[in-house]
Amino acid sequence: MDQAAWDERYAGPELVWGAGPNQFVAGELAALPPGRALDLGSGEGRNAIWLAERGWRVTGVDWSAVGLARAAELARRRGVSVQWVQADLLGYEPAAGRFDLVLIAYIQFPAEDLAHLLRAAAAAVAPGGTLLAVGHDADNIARGYGGPQDPDVLWTAESVAAGLDGLTVHRAGRAERHVPTAEGERVAIDTLVRAGRPA
Repeated sequence: MDQAAWDERYAGPELVWGAGPNQFVAGELAALPPGRALDLGSGEGRNAIWLAERGWRVTGVDWSAVGLARAAELARRRGVSVQWVQADLLGYEPAAGRFDLVLIAYIQFPAEDLAHLLRAAAAAVAPGGTLLAVGHDADNIARGYGGPQDPDVLWTAESVAAGLDGLTVHRAGRAERHVPTAEGERVAIDTLVRAGRPA
């Protein structure tokens, strides 16, 4: 989807992804002490706002002006401050070694573009910092529910982990995400990779 398509999608009456954080973001990051966080592809801001509510100083980056406007309003209503940046993730260069946490959640780029994003994200992690990447897994088409059906934009844990130069990978694999639907609960297959830069 291009920028205009995301603007149109975020212009609907309801939040596309909901107001609460992604379950893996909450599960993996709740115990981290707050610092500076970078949310790459923040959309309507649910993960960035959740981090800000826990004391993080958050920068949220997305290319959809409509999504970021909705994120800013949601942050205002919840009484937190986030620095919102409108930028194309493939052209955005975060400061090297600046962030105690870098988050990439469901950015489904083709392999070459994803590798570029992962290099920039890894470089932005400060000593002692954490990178968390969560996305739709390549196995989801055959075994999971929903998500993109184009295999060229789906992740594998191996390819994501391989792109994190300078970081130590602590977890890399598939994770099941339970999705409520009108027909009952379904299971989506995601890639989850957690890594850190040695202090």
